[in-house]
Amino acid sequence: MIAVSLGDPSGIGPEVALSAWRRAAEDASIPPFTLFGARAALLAAGAREDELYTLTDQGETQQSNTGQGVWPARLPLVELPGPALSPQAGQPDPRFAPLIITAIETAVRAVQQGPYRALVTLPIAKSLLSEAGFAYAGHTEYLSVLAGLPREAATMMLVADDFRVVPLTLHVSLKTAIRQLTPHRLRQVIRNCHKGLTQYFNIQDPRLAVSGLNPHAGENGTLGEEEQRIIAPTLDTLRQEGIRLTGPWSADTLFTRQARESYDAAIAMTHDQALIPIKTLAFERAVNLTLGLPFVRTSPDHGTAFDIAGQGRADPSSFIAALRLAARLAK
Repeated sequence: MIAVSLGDPSGIGPEVALSAWRRAAEDASIPPFTLFGARAALLAAGAREDELYTLTDQGETQQSNTGQGVWPARLPLVELPGPALSPQAGQPDPRFAPLIITAIETAVRAVQQGPYRALVTLPIAKSLLSEAGFAYAGHTEYLSVLAGLPREAATMMLVADDFRVVPLTLHVSLKTAIRQLTPHRLRQVIRNCHKGLTQYFNIQDPRLAVSGLNPHAGENGTLGEEEQRIIAPTLDTLRQEGIRLTGPWSADTLFTRQARESYDAAIAMTHDQALIPIKTLAFERAVNLTLGLPFVRTSPDHGTAFDIAGQGRADPSSFIAALRLAARLAK
């Protein structure tokens, strides 16, 4: 079984989870999963009471009963304490913030301690959690801390079939991202990426391509000095460790079809440098994989989508892809 944190109950997370479970009745390739969150969120998304199999004893959940015996006839749910109200689709409510955080924490413990073999997280609204005092920019940083690691220890990789891209910096302003471009961070991310490709994808000598920060990779210092001062020297150091690296390349040509055939993963300097190309080329198939954790974690490559929540338009394809990738990597 895979542990799934339900994310923001007012977003599309409950809808895509329910849709994926219903498809599993006819598609055995969808891995079995248990949801961690609120029953009210699933009922608001259209679930019937008799479709849910509730696990209320967390100790029992972690040690023995994951609901696998009822899958796929019923959808297993670990119901967690939350506000006594039903979420409204498309209307985020800060009163649900403690429940959202508890669901992540409980699902992580279930993977660390119990028979669950991987974690899939459904989307959260970072601004809502921030207003409630959540001190992390997103899932990746928080999962690092829950795993007992520094908050910057984990690395995000976006995966769509053989297309893999890693952003050096995550959910920060562009100004902050430029400050975070340091030799230490670049070494850590590239090493995590190299290890992840060998450990999870069985690529024994990965080819990594690295983008520049500035337009045209700085044009030899004419358009910026970060490539010459930080990126290129760091790549030279890592090449001495035996890591196959090319770059820094201009980001505007790094993701053409011909360029993608030359590497197993690309490392981009900013969030948007990495996510724009993969979401453009493979939005329905892309999966967010976290490298550097002591357990497998994936998530769909989309947000809460409050604008379409509750309208029956949410596509579960990325969530199903996240489940399949989590199950495959956990093996």
